[in-house]
Amino acid sequence: MLSARYQHEFIEAGCDEAGRGCLAGPVFAAAVILPPDFDHHLLNDSKQVPEEIRYQLRVEIEQKAIAYAVASVDNLEIDEINILNASFLAMHRAIAKLHLTPQFLIIDGNRFKKYQNIPHECIIQGDGKFFSIAAASILAKTYRDDYMLQIATEHPEYDWHSNKGYPTIKHRETVMKIGYTPYHRKTFRVTDPQLSIF
Repeated sequence: MLSARYQHEFIEAGCDEAGRGCLAGPVFAAAVILPPDFDHHLLNDSKQVPEEIRYQLRVEIEQKAIAYAVASVDNLEIDEINILNASFLAMHRAIAKLHLTPQFLIIDGNRFKKYQNIPHECIIQGDGKFFSIAAASILAKTYRDDYMLQIATEHPEYDWHSNKGYPTIKHRETVMKIGYTPYHRKTFRVTDPQLSIF
């Protein structure tokens, strides 16, 4: 059972990202401020929700959120500053786009780079514990998937319409056979395709 809030004193935004482990494409992040009484029995960590339900939830989140924003950091920036810093930057960009400035942030994971002077709390597996982080995970995942489906038409041989840029065996084999596209993260190691994809 997810909780509505981490604390009840300040306006709280949940933040999460999608695409950290991919070989290609941007990392996306979202920030979401939900009403204090928000509840939804299907909302959970995006990895635990079927694709069709994720898109249904996205509509509800966007309709019912007090504020939400999605932002990204592309593969060139990822190669320049590394994926951890790029994830932080994507979250910072999402927070900056909110039309209401939050007074407290709850972040999925165990690390975060402070944004301005807003206090925050890092929560391991927070997308399975708090509605606002779960909502951010749904938005980040669906917006990133939409982006990857768009660019998949340019390079169909990499199977992005299916793997969304993650290092599946087919994706790795294609990179090793024909090389990188302009969307690939060139600092990411393409390991033996017989290894596990994660």
